[in-house]
Amino acid sequence: MRTLDGKRYWLVGASEGLGRALAMQMSDAGASLVLSARNGDRLDALARTLSGPTDVVPLDVTDTEACQRAADDVGAVDGIVYLAAVYWPMSATALDTARAVQMCDVNLTGAMRVVLPVVDQMVQRDTGHVVLVGSLSGYRGLPGAVGYGASKAGLMSLAETLHADLRKTGVAIQWASPGFIRTRLTDQNDFSMPFLMEPDAAAGRIVAHMRSGSASCSFPRPFSWVFRLSQFLPDCVYYRLFAP
Repeated sequence: MRTLDGKRYWLVGASEGLGRALAMQMSDAGASLVLSARNGDRLDALARTLSGPTDVVPLDVTDTEACQRAADDVGAVDGIVYLAAVYWPMSATALDTARAVQMCDVNLTGAMRVVLPVVDQMVQRDTGHVVLVGSLSGYRGLPGAVGYGASKAGLMSLAETLHADLRKTGVAIQWASPGFIRTRLTDQNDFSMPFLMEPDAAAGRIVAHMRSGSASCSFPRPFSWVFRLSQFLPDCVYYRLFAP
């Protein structure tokens, strides 16, 4: 079982919601944290509540030069967790191209800007731990998820590719695909959200996964089975069920 105690982790997207809950649980587990997000004031307020050593590095993950500077400033870490995300419900019948592009830029390309330089350092040291937090929406195309679904599918592919390349090295790659979590982002939804989780409960699942030896996890379990099994449905059946 992997331990977090005494390890230094960089959490990107830690200022609120799931990221905030995860920072609190990881700090209580003995991890030393570096917190990043755009809002420095929220990060400072969070840092003051944490039980363990904490550094704050405000960061806009859409700024390539800022990401490189942040990676240099943070230096060597034992692990990195990428949770930064933006979300707007969006159908192809009511497009907002700028927001769709922003979802991909933050949720996927932002991960590449921040995580890949850290992975490169870990590969050179042959040690490290990378966790990418995706979504059940990444398993297959869903109605009303233009931009968001694509970004999370890309993030899952990135995680799987890194794992394939590094599985026999000292660098561990994990990814987590949660369902609906009660946050400021999901508050925008005007539809029913089955198995809606509170941030603390979702953070607990991710911490348990980080301690495990498994590469991937998806939750909540009964809800995740629907998405994972949907990959095996013929297109005509899948779209009749999910996009009637």
